[in-house]
Amino acid sequence: MSTAATDPVNRGAATTLVSGDVRRHNLAIVTRFLVSNGPSSRSQISDGTGLTRGTVTALAAALTDAGIVRESGPIVNGTKGRPLTLLKLAADDMALLALQLDADQATALVVSLAGETLFRHTEQHGRPMGRPDVVLDVAARVLKAGLDATAALQRRIADLTVVVFAPVGGEPAQVLADTDLGWDTVDVIGGLRARNPDLPPTVRLSPDASVAALAEHSKLTGVRDMLYLKSNSGIGGALIVAGRLVEGAHGFAGALGHLPIDHDGALCLCGQHGCLVTVAGPDVVLAAAGLGENLERDGLTAALTELTRRIRAGEKRATAAWDDAAVWVARALQILTISFDPEVIVLGGYWADLVEPVRRAFVRNHPTIAGARLWTDPQVMPGQLGDDAALLGTVWIARDRLLEDPLNIAI
Repeated sequence: MSTAATDPVNRGAATTLVSGDVRRHNLAIVTRFLVSNGPSSRSQISDGTGLTRGTVTALAAALTDAGIVRESGPIVNGTKGRPLTLLKLAADDMALLALQLDADQATALVVSLAGETLFRHTEQHGRPMGRPDVVLDVAARVLKAGLDATAALQRRIADLTVVVFAPVGGEPAQVLADTDLGWDTVDVIGGLRARNPDLPPTVRLSPDASVAALAEHSKLTGVRDMLYLKSNSGIGGALIVAGRLVEGAHGFAGALGHLPIDHDGALCLCGQHGCLVTVAGPDVVLAAAGLGENLERDGLTAALTELTRRIRAGEKRATAAWDDAAVWVARALQILTISFDPEVIVLGGYWADLVEPVRRAFVRNHPTIAGARLWTDPQVMPGQLGDDAALLGTVWIARDRLLEDPLNIAI
């Protein structure tokens, strides 16, 4: 995840930072610099952050004492003078754990604070519609594998987040509805804790599209306004304006799979007619491509991989199915572009490998007056993180949250 701005946030009132806040703020600057730039000398940190060398030295000492940073062996810098001693992110006893629960499978990912993958495990749950207990049994087993692996590595969990492909709300946070699995309100965290009583006291629940969008946005340079639309488990999306995620009044902004694009279309499980997911969702496209049996036999992820392979190979039925769906996706993008005016449109999930038909359909229909375009079309581009966008976004956000107050992660 891209580093946060180094200036304190002013929320309207005149604010000042007391000395403790300044120190915490500067500690975060140092740790973020090491995350972004890797092992660095004190002088490199000073030059890169604007902090004085003396301040960096004092901060590095505090972080070293806390076990967050350690010195690596001196290196010769190619010039005369003493070799450079580099500082690197350590925190060798800590780990971040993310559990992803989608319409096909549960995945546990354990990473170090520096981003190194320590453990990964996935199991399919078979997509039993309307049966959350069956899905949670699998998810709890996968989560326990992650917990056990973390313990075997002699690390403690600094952050545990469960990411779901569904809207989240309430206090405590719950899945409010999951049309991909036929769920109403489900207390996912409560269900996991009942199956794994030794879970850490704080477990977060996050919707996938927002963290995936933030992860993809972090890979772009100089882009402030981005529209993200993806399909793997259903269709989801997110809006980023001026570099910030748009959440909306109730936290549901970006539920773009339920944009009612075909008003005379089929009834969606959400209760509307003609949602985007009813004309371009993965189940619809797979059925049109003749891959319904693959979906039932092999699961959603494998079926979408086969769909993509067939489209790339030019297989007629699969290509026709995607071309039809791509027109609906493009229509949704046209509505959202008029409403939102993004600089960039990023297509994620399996759509990242199939952007061109969407792009062609999108640019065929521009807003014009007297033959002149109202504006330059936003760039339609593939996501860079594939199916792991939400998982990576989850652990990157967790890391950033911890680095906001780095000494606390040593407690």
